[in-house]
Amino acid sequence: MDWDAIVIGSGFGGTLAAYELVRAGWRVLMIERGDWVTRGPENWAPGAVGTLTPHFSMETPYRALAGGEREIVGSFQCVGGPSVFYGGVSLRFRAEDFEPAPEIVGASGARWPVAYAEVEPYYARAERIIGVAGQPGADGTEPFRSTAYPQLPGALSPTARRLWEAAGDLGLHPFRLPLAFNHARRPGRAPCAACPTCDGFACAVGAKNDLATAVLPQLLRRGLRLATNTVAVRLRTEGSRVTAVECVERATGRRVRHAAAHFVLAAGALASPHLVLASGLEGSSPARRSIGRYLMRHYNAVVMGVFPRRPDPEREFHKQVGIHDFYFGHPGTDGPPGKLGGLQQLATPPPELVRAHLPRGLRSLAAASVPHVTGLLVIAEDQPREENRVEIDRRRPDRFGLPQLLITHRYSPRDLAAGRVLVGHARRILHRAGAWLTCMQPIRTFSHAMGTLRMGTDPATSVLDGDGRFRGTENLYVTDASAFPTSAGVNPSLTIAAHALRVGERLAAALATRGAA
Repeated sequence: MDWDAIVIGSGFGGTLAAYELVRAGWRVLMIERGDWVTRGPENWAPGAVGTLTPHFSMETPYRALAGGEREIVGSFQCVGGPSVFYGGVSLRFRAEDFEPAPEIVGASGARWPVAYAEVEPYYARAERIIGVAGQPGADGTEPFRSTAYPQLPGALSPTARRLWEAAGDLGLHPFRLPLAFNHARRPGRAPCAACPTCDGFACAVGAKNDLATAVLPQLLRRGLRLATNTVAVRLRTEGSRVTAVECVERATGRRVRHAAAHFVLAAGALASPHLVLASGLEGSSPARRSIGRYLMRHYNAVVMGVFPRRPDPEREFHKQVGIHDFYFGHPGTDGPPGKLGGLQQLATPPPELVRAHLPRGLRSLAAASVPHVTGLLVIAEDQPREENRVEIDRRRPDRFGLPQLLITHRYSPRDLAAGRVLVGHARRILHRAGAWLTCMQPIRTFSHAMGTLRMGTDPATSVLDGDGRFRGTENLYVTDASAFPTSAGVNPSLTIAAHALRVGERLAAALATRGAA
C-alpha cells in the first residue's frame, strides 16, 4: 500500500507530526523500531528502571568518544520513545532561547528561523494534547502564555517542600515543574499515585501522559497504522524526492519497502542523522558539511545529598521543584557571563541503578545509602560546536545492514564552567536542606541529544529550512531534536512536540492549498 506520509519514529517528533497529518485525513504509516511496553505491577520493581530493561537496546550500538573516553552507547527503542520512561517535565524554551546570545552561539552560525511568538500557539496545543499540569507565573523566566495549563499540579511532597524551603531561605525562587501527569479520575485513566517509581520508569497505572498512553491510542483509532519491531535502514530517492523507505523486520529479518508521497524523520538526534548518512542524502544537500554536526546534549549532572535521616520515609514522588534563578546568569555568580541553565529536583535512584553505574568498589556502599539521599539535576546550556558530531563507519554494519554510528563529543570550557556554577548552587541548597555531605555524578547518556540536522536561515550551513524540510529534498521533513540550532537550558521534549505540530500543520495546509488550486 502507498501512503500519504510515512513517519519514522514514535517519540515526540513523530507522534505530534502524525497527530496533525491524521487529523487532516492523511493515510499515515508510522515505523517504530521497538515494541509496546507492558504496564502493570512489574513496573514498580526497582529493576524496571528504563536503562535496565530490554527497551534500552544495544542491538545497534553506537561507538562514542565522549570527553576523551571511549564507550558504547545504547538507545530507547519502544512505542512512544523515551517519553515512556521520562520524568514528565514539560518546560517551554524561554523566549530569549530563540534569539541565542553570542556567548552561546560562538562561531557556530546557529540561528533559529522562528521566534518564540510564532511557536507559542503550538506550545499551548502541545500542552493540551499531552495533558500538562502546571502553575503559571511562579517561574520568573517563564515566557508569555496565551492559555492556562490544562491541569493544576498535585500537592508538594514533604521532600519537595524541604528543598523548596531551603531554596527560599537562600533567597532563591523555586517553582512547580510543569509535568505531563494525569491528576483527575476519568474513564480508562487512573490519577497519579505519587509513587517513587516515575522518572526513569514506565508508569504502572498509566497516569503519566507518555505518548504510548495519552496520544497514540487515539491516533490508531483514527486510522494511523503502526509498524512495530521494524527497522528503517535506507531512504530511497529518485531525483530530489524520497520515494520509499527500506525496512527490516526485527523478528524475521525480512526486508520490506514502503512508498509514500511524503516522509517525516523523527528517530531522534542520533538515529535520524544515522539514517540520513546511511542513505547518502548528504550528496543532495547544500549544507552537507553540517549534516551530523553541532551535536548538543546539555551539561547534565546529578548532585545528591546524603541526609542523617531518610528524607522520604514514605517513598513519595520527587520531581516537583525547579529553580531558574541562574538561567540568564546571576550578578553574584563566579562563572561565565550570560546564560547558565537550571536546577530540577531529582528522584532518588533505585539501588539497582546505582549498582549498575557506579565503580565496583562503591556500588554496595552507595546502594545501601540510597534511602538517605535525595538530589538535584543540573541542566546547563551547552554550545553548538562543529567538532561535536556523528558520522558513520560502513565497514561495521549491524545485522540489519546499518553502518555503525560514531559519536564524537567534548564539552567546551564554557559548558564545563556553567556546569560547575550550577553544581555549586545545588550543593548549597542540599546543605541548607540538611544534607551532611553531597556528591556529584556527571550524566554520560545522550538523553538530551540535539542539533545534528539543524534548522536555520542560511542554506549553506543549515540542513533544514524554517519549515523543517530537508534542503535539497522536496518531500523529507525532520521533526525531532536534531532540528534544534541551540539547546536552551530546559528539557527538550515540549519544544520537540511544538516543532512537530508546527511542521505537520504547515505540511498538511500546504498540500490542501495546492489541491484546492
